[in-house]
Amino acid sequence: MNHWSFVIAAYVITLGLTGVLLLLSWRWMRRAEAQAESAARR
Repeated sequence: MNHWSFVIAAYVITLGLTGVLLLLSWRWMRRAEAQAESAARR
């Protein structure tokens, strides 16, 4: 059985989950910045 299909699948999963983590981290950062800015305005 060819092992390259498993290697490619592992890379796809790793890169996909890394992209999801980056997107979620960016959204959480934007939310925290908005909360900090609204707290500074008070």
